[in-house]
Amino acid sequence: MNENSTDLRKMVLASLMAALIAVGGYIAIPVGPVPIVLQNLFVLVAALLLGSRWAAASVAVYLLAGACGLPVFAGGGAGLGHLFGPRGGYLFGFLVAAWVVGRISEASRQRPAAEIAGMVIGSLIIYAIGVPWLKTLLGISFGKALTVGMYPFVPGDALKIAASWLIVRSVRPLVHAGMRPQRALSPVEPVE
Repeated sequence: MNENSTDLRKMVLASLMAALIAVGGYIAIPVGPVPIVLQNLFVLVAALLLGSRWAAASVAVYLLAGACGLPVFAGGGAGLGHLFGPRGGYLFGFLVAAWVVGRISEASRQRPAAEIAGMVIGSLIIYAIGVPWLKTLLGISFGKALTVGMYPFVPGDALKIAASWLIVRSVRPLVHAGMRPQRALSPVEPVE
């Protein structure tokens, strides 16, 4: 398989992951200004399957689609107002987390302990960007922002990290099977 074919395959997978991130927003449980969603699960899956560059590209496509008015944000939200509203920090956190988790996966050569640690770091990055953003936009104290924007989500995020790892472990061999260079057949070797 040549490099162009591999890039095309990764582009298609990045687009698929962007679509799954959007679908994850429709599965929303309102618990305050920030709902419980499955978007971050798919951000983590994208990072481990696609690596830093393509995972960040998939999140960027997702954010661009929402900014252009497609209803891809949590609960079917869309537009710049939603992107720069109280949840916007989490959305931009997805972009940074996708790149960092993907980079950790690449650097560790997909070692399980490093990837799980990377997903924990990625979740913390999302909080590190989302919570201060929420605090600033709502004009609340940092403690209140943690109470409504982080604490209720930690147990679910631990489950999402575990689910992400199980999904990636199951899907990675299928995804990467088509991206390995194929050995060329000799002229006398029969094609099956």
